[in-house]
Amino acid sequence: MSPHPKSVHFEHSTYREKLLEHLFIGEILRCLWSQGITSAEFLRTEVDNGGYDLVITCNSVIRHIQLKSSYLGSTTRRQKVHRRLEEKPSGCVVWLLFDPMSLDLGPFLWFGGTPGEPLPDISGFPIAKHTKGNSEGQKNERPNVRILSQGVFEKIDSIPALARRLFGEAHEPASEHE
Repeated sequence: MSPHPKSVHFEHSTYREKLLEHLFIGEILRCLWSQGITSAEFLRTEVDNGGYDLVITCNSVIRHIQLKSSYLGSTTRRQKVHRRLEEKPSGCVVWLLFDPMSLDLGPFLWFGGTPGEPLPDISGFPIAKHTKGNSEGQKNERPNVRILSQGVFEKIDSIPALARRLFGEAHEPASEHE
């Protein structure tokens, strides 16, 4: 049994979101380290208006990543993605699925192109609406935000497989004396 009721996941969603982001970065770094890659760079956005949460550079690939998350067993079947992510080099969405008790990560859901390719076109997906109504109770459209159903995401079972999807095959590290 979890030390917390399931309500903790939405009552403390901002805290959980940052915690999962840190766990994700740590797992990616561990995976790259085990492959001899010690030069990955991570950057976080200060303001959430560019369509991404995190930038990772590795193997000469710059990935702008929108992180989404749901606990295993959640009924969430779609995610909102900002169209500005299409403008970023190698933009992608990583949907973290995690154990609600242990916060162990995986499997992962992936939406993106190969390293060096932009996010696939999302203009044809349904337009999202604001979650809260205006003064008249209308939930206006968010023309730059699209709704992607879980079915368009590719399931990836492990961090090593996700790292390959993000950056391609690992490269041998260059000799320190070159």
